[in-house]
Amino acid sequence: MAGKISAASARAHTRKSKQNSGFKIPFGMFRTISLVFLMGFVAYAYQAIQPPPPKICGTSDGPPVTAPRVKLSDGRHLAYKEHGVPKDEAKYKIVYIHGFDSYRLTNIPLSQTWVWRESDPNPKRTEKGIALDVEELADQLGLGNKFHVLGYSMGGQGTWGCLKYIPHRLAGATLVAPAINYWWPGFPGNLSKEAYKMQLLQDQWTLRVAHYAPFLTYWWNTLKWFPASSVASRDHAILCSQDKELLPMIPSVDRVNSTENLIEFSRVSECVRNDPYWLSTPVRQQGEFESLHRDLTVGFGRWEFDPMDLENPFTDSEGTVHLWHGNEDLFVPVSLQRYIVGKLPWVHYHELTGGGHLFPYAAGMNDAIIKSLVLGEKK
Repeated sequence: MAGKISAASARAHTRKSKQNSGFKIPFGMFRTISLVFLMGFVAYAYQAIQPPPPKICGTSDGPPVTAPRVKLSDGRHLAYKEHGVPKDEAKYKIVYIHGFDSYRLTNIPLSQTWVWRESDPNPKRTEKGIALDVEELADQLGLGNKFHVLGYSMGGQGTWGCLKYIPHRLAGATLVAPAINYWWPGFPGNLSKEAYKMQLLQDQWTLRVAHYAPFLTYWWNTLKWFPASSVASRDHAILCSQDKELLPMIPSVDRVNSTENLIEFSRVSECVRNDPYWLSTPVRQQGEFESLHRDLTVGFGRWEFDPMDLENPFTDSEGTVHLWHGNEDLFVPVSLQRYIVGKLPWVHYHELTGGGHLFPYAAGMNDAIIKSLVLGEKK
């Protein structure tokens, strides 16, 4: 009969009516809600990647000042520790630039005492800035027109900086197992890539983040989701056989905190041990970002110069530059050091068979390194 609606049609019509009568979010409101969520996520992500503020020594929420310090021209304080004979009597003045996380793993046994870093952080730190800090420190302490510089591991960045920016102030320089930036332009691409791939996977990621996304360095190295730097996490997988043997020679945090007269390190040889005046600038009270992660972003970021473009600062033969490295070093590939000294024939190269990154702790190495620096001995 015309005009009749079938039961099936009625049911379909009812379902359609119910669907049409459901609640709908207007497009404009949906866009607003999405934007709010996006802004919230961005704000959360921004907060997550921000390092905590540094702990400034001498402030109400920072550690106490227990080391001598000088006030630099920009208002920052730089802490130091003197070793050896009084500087007014010393024949040789040596500024020692420590390495990465040096309070435990990377300090050369230069003296019988130890001290934490109590320097103010420098958020604009560069290789040039480190060199100028060394120069100003030397001037304030009256080290004279010329002094020696010795940098170990990550302290190499400061030593290269001194050779670049203040060569006229140097009486000599030594790089001991210096860290290398895989992105220095002077390296052939295949060589640096091959050396980079020799690193532990976690270090490859850490260095890649430090170079390409330095603002993520703190976040990457502190979250448990990602593999952090093997050195910062003290992973023994980065140690070669000699390093593992020498590890007991390095003072632990507890031993550093528990005694004033920390360890009886090997002394420099008789011919120079009464002559040097030592100046070291140690590491970590500012917080992990300022003392560890910023080292990564500076050392493996984009440098203002390539060390392989440097010229010999001692053409008058009044000083020498030395580079010491172990061929079993798992921190820094020896192949890159060999390439560097091949490009810089005026650098006197000392390669140690079987030596790892901690070779300065081996018996007799202290003597050899210092004698080559202050006496100009080439072998």
